[in-house]
Amino acid sequence: MARYIGPKTKIARRYNEPIFGENKFTHKKQYKRVYRGKRFKKNDYISQLFEKQKLKYIYGILERQCRKIFKRASSIKGNTGDIFLQLLERRLDNVIYRLGISTSRSGARQLVCHGHIKVNAHIVNIPSYYLKPGDIIEIAEKSKSHNAIKQALSSIKVPIVSWLSWNKEKMLGTFQHLPNRNNIPENINDQLIVEWYSK
Repeated sequence: MARYIGPKTKIARRYNEPIFGENKFTHKKQYKRVYRGKRFKKNDYISQLFEKQKLKYIYGILERQCRKIFKRASSIKGNTGDIFLQLLERRLDNVIYRLGISTSRSGARQLVCHGHIKVNAHIVNIPSYYLKPGDIIEIAEKSKSHNAIKQALSSIKVPIVSWLSWNKEKMLGTFQHLPNRNNIPENINDQLIVEWYSK
């Protein structure tokens, strides 16, 4: 499946944020972006497009997936923007990243695809699998000694969010409840994305 494999620091500079986590971008002096010799000014169209593209880079999804998730969110009763982000946070690859089992979402996706993760005692190899409240996420027995997993767990830098819990001894996590918009740490203006897809 197609994924972005280009220069990550370039993308981080474009959005003036560490999109893919901490890298050399975060240690360099930031400059305002210049476009064709003039100050780069954003209009409504560009602001909406940039926000949508930023979200896709953060969660590592493609346009077709993003549109499909938005369509599902818009069919559920409630605030479309909040539900849209909620669905993205419920993805298995994102939850693995949030729990600190992997240091990045791309790494989490690889762990899932290679069968290192169990959900409710069954191996799940679909990164886009939606978790429900009460689901138990654990590392497969054969994978508990995996170097990448051990290294990630020993140096957890990503804080575990309020809707997840992690048992260090048993090496398993629990999806406790659906996340609220205020508790999602990503700097995303979901209203601009809703406006983009509502055209």
